[in-house]
Amino acid sequence: MLILRFIIGLVLLVFGAEMLVRQAARIAQNLGIAPVVVGLTVVAFGTSAPELAISLQSTLAGSGDIAIGNVVGSNIANILLILGISAVITPMLVAQQLIRFDVPIMIGASILFYWMAWNGNISRVEGGILALLLVIYILFVVQQARRSSAMVTREYEENLAETGTEVRGGIFTRLTILVAGLIIMVIGARFLVGSASEIARSLGVSELIIGLTIVAIGTSAPELATSIIASMRGQRDIAVGNVVGSNIFNILFVLGATAVASPKALAVSAPALAFDIPFMCAVAVVCLPIFFSGSSVRRLEGLLFIAYYAAYTAFLYMSAASLELLPRFSRVMLVYVVPLTVLGIILALAAELRQRRRTRVPAVQPGSQT
Repeated sequence: MLILRFIIGLVLLVFGAEMLVRQAARIAQNLGIAPVVVGLTVVAFGTSAPELAISLQSTLAGSGDIAIGNVVGSNIANILLILGISAVITPMLVAQQLIRFDVPIMIGASILFYWMAWNGNISRVEGGILALLLVIYILFVVQQARRSSAMVTREYEENLAETGTEVRGGIFTRLTILVAGLIIMVIGARFLVGSASEIARSLGVSELIIGLTIVAIGTSAPELATSIIASMRGQRDIAVGNVVGSNIFNILFVLGATAVASPKALAVSAPALAFDIPFMCAVAVVCLPIFFSGSSVRRLEGLLFIAYYAAYTAFLYMSAASLELLPRFSRVMLVYVVPLTVLGIILALAAELRQRRRTRVPAVQPGSQT
């Protein structure tokens, strides 16, 4: 019965998020908002809406570990699992804007979250700061959109254009559908959080681990669907942008709003501070050299992402079960796997820099013929 309630909650959550993001994008386009702004803000908000519903519901229900685990686990799953699967399907292209601006913002937001949580909680004031930073980020995106070239604007118009038969009715009808999607999401969140908490207690697993894994993967379903569909349609840069934008929204918006709405300071558990949040920051940082190398995420790198997510999940459950294999597993990861991965990234980055220097157009020498 618990599993059925969990599945029903997950289905309602994803279905409600789909209704919300579609109608929000249509309303924004009807109001004349630039397509690039719709893609980087409305769509990113829509795919982060399940995380917001779960985190708010968890906090109000007194399950703060699920709220924190949901955000941290979703950000880890977005990069390692979702981007990994998408890259295995087809190599992902990475726009230069993401490398220069959005990925550093994601890294900065992750580190800021870690710094705020260092004392064991996130206060309402700190939540308000995160929300304010999101407003600044959106304003900057709008400003960048106004400077965008006509080619970029046309690209977003093509990728975000309506397909199929237009839904009849004006903005009022779409607002009604949007609110209905929000209500469905709230109902789904209640089912999912309640069943996840009971499953955790019945299995003797902490709510943090349930939030980091099952709930995080469930609430990342919209990002997974969006990225896979985008990659299959050849919109490979959109898939990467969706993941990066969603991670930024998860920290600045979801975590900020949850901390503000929480009756008391949002508690952050010691295990999350010791391992999960630093791991989330490390995953965000490693995106920069991988994205810079060839301005893409290749199939091999996608497989590496998936392997690391499998190792991370295995570590969580071995730790929860206190298995004797855990120390050996940790030693292998820290002594062999991680250093070899870092070495591989450094070598790939060095090769990319050499290749860029070789392909650079040589300057015309004085006196040479043209």
